[in-house]
Amino acid sequence: MGQGEREQWGSQLGFLMATAGSAIGLGSLWRFPYALGQNGGGAFLLLYVLFSFLVALPLFIGELIMGRKSRRGPVDAFRSLLPGQDWSFAGWIHVGTAFLTLSFYCVVAGWGVHYLFMALTHAFDGRSHQEISSLFHVLYRSSDLNIFWQSIFCLMTCSVVYAGVLEGVERWSRVFTPGLFVFLLILVVYGFHLEGFWPAVNYLFVPNWGQVTSGSVMEALGMSFFTLSVGIGIIITYGSYLGKRESAVRVSGLVAFMTILVSTMAALAIFPATFTFGVPPSSGPGLVFCTLTPLFSQMWGGGILSVIFFSLLVFTALTSSISLLEEIVATLIERYSWSRSYSVALAGLGSFILGIPSACAGSGGIFPEWQQVYGVDFFETVSMLVSDWLFPLGALCIAIFVGWMAPSHLWGDQFEDARLFAVWRWLVRWVCPIAIGVVFLQGTGS
Repeated sequence: MGQGEREQWGSQLGFLMATAGSAIGLGSLWRFPYALGQNGGGAFLLLYVLFSFLVALPLFIGELIMGRKSRRGPVDAFRSLLPGQDWSFAGWIHVGTAFLTLSFYCVVAGWGVHYLFMALTHAFDGRSHQEISSLFHVLYRSSDLNIFWQSIFCLMTCSVVYAGVLEGVERWSRVFTPGLFVFLLILVVYGFHLEGFWPAVNYLFVPNWGQVTSGSVMEALGMSFFTLSVGIGIIITYGSYLGKRESAVRVSGLVAFMTILVSTMAALAIFPATFTFGVPPSSGPGLVFCTLTPLFSQMWGGGILSVIFFSLLVFTALTSSISLLEEIVATLIERYSWSRSYSVALAGLGSFILGIPSACAGSGGIFPEWQQVYGVDFFETVSMLVSDWLFPLGALCIAIFVGWMAPSHLWGDQFEDARLFAVWRWLVRWVCPIAIGVVFLQGTGS
């Protein structure tokens, strides 16, 4: 795709909804609640918010400006903004991270499609809380079901990207991103009437620093990158479609605020049910499926509500998977001049094949000794590798490139206030790389 052919978002609202939808997706609804539960609640939430504003948001702004300035995807953005110094390796790190993320992301989204199908076929009717909760564990251990629903979701993602992702993402995001916010608000209001609401509030908003470990700090930083899509190249790609009229700084702040708000609301919607029904907060990847589904069974009109929720879950997951695949496809088109159809087929098939071991992780059908050797199964290993290491590594590349390598005049004209630019520049040059470096050292036990 040539520079003159680069598409643009139809409006600032369209970009805001698409970018927020990419970030909110499964990052906020699936991963954030169970990461919160596994890392002690309130202290983790506070660390996540601090990292989001002090580390992830400045880098988000940097990525957005890189895309807008270069009008290119990640690999060519690094190359074109700093001629004579080949920083394309950083772009390839981003694309590789997107590829690996998409591989297990489609597995999780496939769970959402599976639960939507069960809601549509009334599979939850007449079952107890314990029976409904146990359905996820049956699914997780079923390789054939996981691969089937993974393939369905992969095909959905590929079909949208093949047809033209920008128009599809913007149109869908205008509906489903606000719809998810409204539905989460309904769940929070409903949760207020559950007996587990106030214990959940205490768990979420009262920090227990005794449960914080170096791993928790690393997880919180990785989560801030994961939910804001920082360090993976999506924002560079989306920024390349951003027109000159929109304020990159203002839009970035709105996306960060919306993402943190929805992540917190998701936790506040899930944990009252968790405490009410006696599900451990540290249940792991199946937390959202094990707690919300029994909750729907107790609500008036719960069958309809479960269909709506899982529909929204699938489509917000789709906005995220589309952005991941579009980044990979755009890179293949730009770098190798391949057709969109060939690039979509190659990237989609590759991510599907790479995701099969994650789909089979619960059954042990592939790499059966993996958990015995590494302590967690293959799926959880890939998930932690992406969130704890690859996202921060990609973000570190952004911090060094934007803060130290590229000349400051590339960024200054994007800020209306010189003082705000100075603060942002200082955060990107010093706070971001130091924070990432310290967490890397803690993660290695140094």
